[in-house]
Amino acid sequence: MAKVEIYTTFLCGFCSNAKALLKKKGIPFEEIDVSYNLDEREKMEVRAEGKNTVPQIFINGNSVGGYDELVELNENHLLDDLDSNFLET
Repeated sequence: MAKVEIYTTFLCGFCSNAKALLKKKGIPFEEIDVSYNLDEREKMEVRAEGKNTVPQIFINGNSVGGYDELVELNENHLLDDLDSNFLET
């Protein structure tokens, strides 16, 4: 099963929407709340190549972007088979 990680903050509407979409698709994910954790936020920014907005979503270690990009992946049916569409890094 693909490993999905989502960096979020407290009261982030886009974060909530991204998590809801993943849950609706039945995709398990690990949530990393960076609201008050500067070390994790810094790790997120490094992994996301300088992007500092949330959510930041990673599939098998690959940065896929935020909520808008997740919706686009869904519309293109790329969330239907994550293991085939996202190779591990």
